[in-house]
Amino acid sequence: MIDYLNTHQGAFWFTVGFALLTLEILVLGMATGVVLFAGIGGLITGALVSLEIVPSTWLAGIACFGISSAISAVLLWKPLLRFQNEDRTGRDTSSDLIGYSFRLSDTVSRTKPGYRRYSGVDWRVEIDSALATDEISAGTKVTVTSVDAGIFRIKPASDTV
Repeated sequence: MIDYLNTHQGAFWFTVGFALLTLEILVLGMATGVVLFAGIGGLITGALVSLEIVPSTWLAGIACFGISSAISAVLLWKPLLRFQNEDRTGRDTSSDLIGYSFRLSDTVSRTKPGYRRYSGVDWRVEIDSALATDEISAGTKVTVTSVDAGIFRIKPASDTV
């Protein structure tokens, strides 16, 4: 087995790279960058050893693996972070509660907030500051536009149920 690995180091590094990428995608769900970059480093090392750009020795392979993993991390960190934080829907995703709709049980005004019990918490309900209206009457369907600690900021919903 050792003789096989010594003569087929390119295949070994490809296997390491694919195994790490599979682990990252299927088990970790793309949650860590370290395993992703190590997998890419394994694939790069496998390619360079197979093309005989890097000598087929363990020391050279391990050094190439470490260096290529570090370079891939440096080159891909910011683009992947930007991609992860990109808003593809055009709506605010800073809280899961944004977009939550309900009917007001009491009239809410700028001077008199309302309250809504949601998930075991009594939330204070205020009119969104961007709205021109000073009052939303009871029974109106509203949508949460922003959330602060214990506060729903709302606007009238555009659709009716």
